[in-house]
Amino acid sequence: MNRIRQAALVMSVLLAGAVAAQPASAQNVEGRPNYGTVNLRTGYTPDPHVVAVRSGGNINADRLGGDCRGYISASPDVRLVYSSGSLPLIISVASGADTTLVVNAPDGRWYCDDDGGVNGLNPSLRFDRPQSGRYEIWVGTYGSSRLEAARLNISEIGSQ
Repeated sequence: MNRIRQAALVMSVLLAGAVAAQPASAQNVEGRPNYGTVNLRTGYTPDPHVVAVRSGGNINADRLGGDCRGYISASPDVRLVYSSGSLPLIISVASGADTTLVVNAPDGRWYCDDDGGVNGLNPSLRFDRPQSGRYEIWVGTYGSSRLEAARLNISEIGSQ
């Protein structure tokens, strides 16, 4: 085998190993949001800002690791472009169904909740010192891929 082929083979093996080491994710943080983009600056009114969504999708959020649960879509449900100040940012869901919440924050990390909100089956995430930037938000359905009516609440004063 000549040196060029040998080098190409070694590079292919190294590249395959690097790709295999990355966590698998079918979430497309650059995808077109299912329910649009929301632009908010700290101190916005009315608070909460509410977006009607349908929770669920065909991807199991468990694959993201941590506390991620439920079934979500490939593209985010809502893209929040947020300019932060001194107030917290609370993202929560209200629904008659058992919903979950998955957020990819401006720092690139995944934040998830299942039942941390009001009424026992609704999720909520609180960012005490939120970053300015994009928050990609998925509203999931726990235990099945069925789509359920839900309200996504974005607040600086509390869960809804």
